[in-house]
Amino acid sequence: MSKDQPSKKNTSLRLESSMLKALKIRAIEEDSSVQVILERLVEEYLNTPRKQKKSKK
Repeated sequence: MSKDQPSKKNTSLRLESSMLKALKIRAIEEDSSVQVILERLVEEYLNTPRKQKKSKK
């Protein structure tokens, strides 16, 4: 792997069959991949400011 590319790690997750099928179809329609879509969504989520926890009284 070159120094220009960040290292990537594998992970797994469980999705409902219908959700995974819809995700794969959408990826094909957008000429993309499930990996690219999920990476984009996770990046957007992580770049969103955290919600403040409500303090308990």
